[in-house]
Amino acid sequence: MDIQIERKKGLRILFAKRSLPYWGGMLFLLFAAWLLLRDNASTLRVDAGTLSVAEVTQGDFNDYIRVTGQVEPITTVQLSPLEAGVVERLVVEEGASVRRGDVLVELSNPSLTLEILNSEAELAEKQNLLRNTLISMEQEKLTLRQNKAQLDLDVARKRRAFEQNDELYAHRLIAREEWLQAKEDWELAEKQRELNIERQIQDSLYRTVQVEQMEDNLANMRRNMQLIRQRIGNLAVKSPIDGEIGLLDVVLGQSVASSQKIGQVNDLSDFKVEAQIDEIYIDRVRTGLEASFERQDSNYRMRLRKVYPEVRNNVFRADFNFTGAYPANIRSGQTYYLHLQLGQPTEAVLIPRGTFYQTTGGAWIYVLSPEGDRAYKRPIRIGRQNPQYYEVLEGLQPGERVIVSGYESYGANDVLLLNRRIK
Repeated sequence: MDIQIERKKGLRILFAKRSLPYWGGMLFLLFAAWLLLRDNASTLRVDAGTLSVAEVTQGDFNDYIRVTGQVEPITTVQLSPLEAGVVERLVVEEGASVRRGDVLVELSNPSLTLEILNSEAELAEKQNLLRNTLISMEQEKLTLRQNKAQLDLDVARKRRAFEQNDELYAHRLIAREEWLQAKEDWELAEKQRELNIERQIQDSLYRTVQVEQMEDNLANMRRNMQLIRQRIGNLAVKSPIDGEIGLLDVVLGQSVASSQKIGQVNDLSDFKVEAQIDEIYIDRVRTGLEASFERQDSNYRMRLRKVYPEVRNNVFRADFNFTGAYPANIRSGQTYYLHLQLGQPTEAVLIPRGTFYQTTGGAWIYVLSPEGDRAYKRPIRIGRQNPQYYEVLEGLQPGERVIVSGYESYGANDVLLLNRRIK
């Protein structure tokens, strides 16, 4: 007998066996839609109490940096002896006020003293030699003059004898040979006198040149003696300027070499401030820039006088001069914190400085939602910066709120879920 199958009606038909494929297709479509519509951003839950939040503002960006400088004398002169020696006496101590030319340290140098004695002895010997030479020359000169007088007399006599023989020979009273001998004797006497005159001239020229050379040598020796005596004077180290002894690094009995630095004298007629500046500003720092600092409830202004080209340990040096009064009781070595103005104030979007910059490098930041219950990672571009603010070039609008505290524990998460709202 056939059994009649009851046809399912209502909700039971949805759970019938033949409806299962439809249920599977529907679940697949729902899963696919969820994959397409879900938020792929990674999230991290954080404690709102640990965050530092600041508002993005619009205002004047004051383009300055803060640098640390130390007070230095306007001029520092190094003390170096011109002569080597042993320290015999310290006339002054560090911190003493001195005038130009004051003796600071006395040295001794026995070898230099011996050199002076030897030079004096050599000079005396040369002077005696010159005197003896001059005496010898005078004696030779007198001898030549005596010889010339004798030759003049001999010429006069032989000329007279020849004239007499010539007259006798004209009357044929003497032989020709006798006349010729008288003539030859007279001519010989004339030639001897001429030779004597030439010798006198040559000797005079020679003596003049020799005396000039010896006098030049003596003059050089005298100058050398003066220089050596000046070297003795150089054993007394003197102050080159009016000022204060800032350093005197010698002790009694110490051997000091020539040109060795033994101290310094500071010119306290004026002061400067020497600052160390980070090398990232080297292209923007130039002479003539203005700077200022506050001390004892007063503001003092300075001007950049000199920029040193050398960079050491990622910093370079710069010197600042006061453009007006300087603080009372100013002392060398004091530390001042200068505000160095790099440019004129300009309108910009600003956010306060924060430790987030160490993690992001200014490339991105977490921006709070209007509700204040979460923060979203957003790319930005930061331009200039000063000790208070960053200049935002792109990515933020005035009125938005950002997290400026450190991001070290946030990893690469795109969204921060706060445990409470930040109002």
